[in-house]
Amino acid sequence: MKTCPYCAEKIQDAAIKCRYCGEFLDGRPSPAVSAAPWSGYEYRSRVTLFGLPLVHIAQGVDPATGRPRVAKGVIAVGNIALGFFAMGGLAAGGIALGGVALGVLAFAGMALGVAAVGGIAVGAFIALGGVALSLQYAIGGLALAPHSLSGSGADDELLELFRRWWTGR
Repeated sequence: MKTCPYCAEKIQDAAIKCRYCGEFLDGRPSPAVSAAPWSGYEYRSRVTLFGLPLVHIAQGVDPATGRPRVAKGVIAVGNIALGFFAMGGLAAGGIALGGVALGVLAFAGMALGVAAVGGIAVGAFIALGGVALSLQYAIGGLALAPHSLSGSGADDELLELFRRWWTGR
């Protein structure tokens, strides 16, 4: 057994590379660690509306700042998206779709909005989801609202609202 000159760990006498630190012991340089060849993508349309690009797609990390790219536009798509129509891991806007969404109309794993649909949905007016919380109407496995439809029962006013919507009366 011999000692690695780079990390001082005990290694076999016949070793040509240290199994602990990865350095070659015969004088060869170790392979250089390079940055990821693909650090993201960004597209911004030339057409603007209300001072925002019509379409903005931004994914990954900005190599100049090291921060995540944020899509900001009328239609925003990216890991983090802010816009009238936003779609991303974290999305906020009028109509928001994503892992976590905040919007007037939100669809997500965790949704917060006036109307929210998701695994966990919190809505000011209506919420639909596995766990649905609302100030007015909630539908879900666990629905908490003044008027709810869940595994524990249904509210008569909510059922009457559905009858009016579907029959048009």
